[in-house]
Order: sequence, then C-alpha cells, then structure tokens
Amino acid sequence: MPEGDTVWQTARRLHTALAGRVLTRSDLRVPRFATADLTGRPVLDVTPRGKHLLTRIDGGLTLHSHLRMDGSWQVYAPGEHWRGGPSHQIRAILGNAEAVAVGYRLPVLALIRTADESDVVGHLGPDLLGPDWDPQEAERRLTADPARPLGEALLDQRNLAGIGNVYKSELAFLATVTPWLPVGELGPEVPARLVATAQRLLEANKDRPDRRTTTTRAGRRIPLYVYGREGRPCLRCGTPVRKDESGGRITYWCPGCQQGPTP
Repeated sequence: MPEGDTVWQTARRLHTALAGRVLTRSDLRVPRFATADLTGRPVLDVTPRGKHLLTRIDGGLTLHSHLRMDGSWQVYAPGEHWRGGPSHQIRAILGNAEAVAVGYRLPVLALIRTADESDVVGHLGPDLLGPDWDPQEAERRLTADPARPLGEALLDQRNLAGIGNVYKSELAFLATVTPWLPVGELGPEVPARLVATAQRLLEANKDRPDRRTTTTRAGRRIPLYVYGREGRPCLRCGTPVRKDESGGRITYWCPGCQQGPTP
C-alpha cells in the first residue's frame, strides 16, 4: 500500500499536469459515474489528504481517488504510449492539450461535491504532510487506547494520516520496540518522539520518488533499517531481521534491538 509520501508525489505530478488547464478529455470507467462529462471544466488543484487524492474541478466538483494496494495515476504527454497496465485496468482518464492523466486499478473513484469532501476524508487524523499537521493532536489520538498494539495504532489513519507498513516497521525499529507492544507501555517521551520522527521522515522523503530512506548514517547504501530485509543482519546489532504476515499486514523487526511481544 502506498505511503503518504508516495501519495503526495502523485498529487504533485497530477497538479503539475492538470491544474489551471481545461479538460479536453474525461472518461470515468466506473458504472456509477460512467456518464459524467467533465470536459470544458478547468482543474483547480490536486490535493493529497493522507492517502487520499482530491482532484478539484471547476463547478464545485471533486474527483476522489484512493490507491489502496496497487492503484496508480500515470501522467503522459499527448501521443505517448501508456505503460501503466492493460487497458481493462484503466479506471479514469483526464486530459488537456498538454498532458493526460490515466488512473490504473483505482479501487476508490468517486465524483463528489467539493462541499462534501469531509464525508470521505473528515475522519482522518492530522495529515503528516498537510497544512493541518498538529503533533499534539496526533500524539493524543495515537495514545488514546493504551492497550492497542503500536503497529495497529500507527496504521490507523484516524490517528495520523499517511503511515503504511513501511513506516510502521521503520518507526518501531527507531523506537527500539516491537510493533506489538501496547501503546500504553511505551516510555513517557516515546509517543511524542514517534510522532515527530514520522513527520520528519515523510517530509524528507516526499521529494525522493525513487528511493525512500530512513537510515541516517552518512553515505548509507541500505535505505531502510528493517523493511524488506528478512534474514539479513540488522544494521545495528547484526541479528537477522524477521518478517511476519499475520493479519494480512507485513511487518519487519529486529528481535535483537526491539523489545516487546512478538507473534
């Protein structure tokens, strides 16, 4: 599932290609909105909200999309070959005289009134990359249920919006606790530090579309501490990194560095 920084990068590409230009092509390939015609309307902006994308269109309309596990938006020049997947996977096409944006495998695609955006994103917690970022509120939400495992609390977009499995695993490693440790058992200063680190990492990586990095040593060739490194030595202690897929969520951790319960 794309993390908040990936969604932010997608929004920026779409905004650059579409905002301020009149749509000359509009094709929404979902039954409920298949007859909607947005041609002739300017795109006002494309805004990310956590892992949601809001494409605002003149006339009080917003095209709401979510990438979930493997959805994507690709931007092409006129006449360029589309490489995002077979045509039957296309769910949306928005084009103008200079660019065309093609949405592939989008599990969520809805045309809503801009005034109703809160219906689809109003439940989200503070956005790690948004103008509403509020670390104190994010910490309050993260720690509201002391019995909840840290990994679950970090993934809950109602607490803070933008964290996926990669950052969940990396943040738990940086806090030297396992993702299954109850939030209430974290040290008194750990939640605030986790929230601050999460925001810092996403902010640093939003301009790195090809190489997300959480490791901090200068010249580090290995970009992530534990995610995707099953069986390889921990960069801190050398213990082989482990992987768990229970509950449908992928988690990586170091049994040597991270204290707390494990599956």
